[in-house]
Amino acid sequence: MPLILTFLGKGGTGRTTIAIATAKRLASQGQRVLLATDDNQPGLGLLLDTSLATEPQEVATNLQVVQLKTSTLLERNWDEVKKLEAQYLRTPIIKDVYGQELVVLPGMDKALVLNALREYDASGKYDAIVFDGSGDSSMLRVLGMPESLSWYARRFGKLLTDSDLGRTVSPFLQPLLASIFNVSWSGDNFSQPTSKVTNILEQGKAALADPKRLAAYLVVNDNPASIATARYLWGSSQLIGLTIAGAIANQTTATEALKSEFSPLPVSSIPTATPGEWQPLMEALPDFTQPAPAPKPLEIDVAARQVRVFLPGFDKKQVKLTQSGGEITIEAGDHRRNIILPPGLSGKTVTGAKFQQGYLIVSL
Repeated sequence: MPLILTFLGKGGTGRTTIAIATAKRLASQGQRVLLATDDNQPGLGLLLDTSLATEPQEVATNLQVVQLKTSTLLERNWDEVKKLEAQYLRTPIIKDVYGQELVVLPGMDKALVLNALREYDASGKYDAIVFDGSGDSSMLRVLGMPESLSWYARRFGKLLTDSDLGRTVSPFLQPLLASIFNVSWSGDNFSQPTSKVTNILEQGKAALADPKRLAAYLVVNDNPASIATARYLWGSSQLIGLTIAGAIANQTTATEALKSEFSPLPVSSIPTATPGEWQPLMEALPDFTQPAPAPKPLEIDVAARQVRVFLPGFDKKQVKLTQSGGEITIEAGDHRRNIILPPGLSGKTVTGAKFQQGYLIVSL
């Protein structure tokens, strides 16, 4: 499976330049690389001296680039929806509605981009995917979508199943669905689409938790606002389970003061380069094929009855902690994480929490 790399940081720190240099470096090492962007602005195309397209196009040996345009992605996915409808419904009702007519609703664009990355990841055509996204909290919400959707499916599905309403309408739903769909009613008939969605979500969660599959780097300069933003995004990333593998000081020196802001992450210094001269930037980049030993976003110690979440950039006053049965919810900033306790801790209640060396330590 390909390695997926992305970059976080304040606007203007040079994330797009770093993404291009990263893609070029990996391609020069013989890896098949896809450089993807969801930005409709011309910046990436100008830096590459090419026009971007909604299908991957080769711009150099081993290097392809694609623009993830949401309207095109919506049309493409709508065609798939119509195929499913034709497969499962006796009388399709949306067959005469065309993707070009649809409006991209708020939030839909992020889901479409995430799904496109998933499809390119599963295609087997690439050894590495470099995603030049917005690099902010909204992009973290995109990457954390599998976990969020899993929570909704788990909680609301269970609520409906266990509710009086669910038990009441079940005898009526079975013959109704059997009359609409081209199949007789049984658990197996409808488990296939549901299992497929669940499997996709689980794959996404597994990829997010594996630094050998997906990792992000913070891009900063010597501006205090840049440093503060990067630290905030660092802590927020831990809530969705994303590994931050290092920091990149772009066009600035990695001073001891700067390194201390991101300890224990390795910090690489990237020089100012002449436009179009990519080699100095490529040589200064860290070795992305060897993930740094970054702190794990989440550690659960059953023996010690502790849950440890790495939350740099936050303090105890900024964190909200709640528990619902066998789940702990941790909220900080714009993000939250739902942690399912393992069997050894599922019956335990939170007894306390403290911050220690950047970790929120929850005792049960």
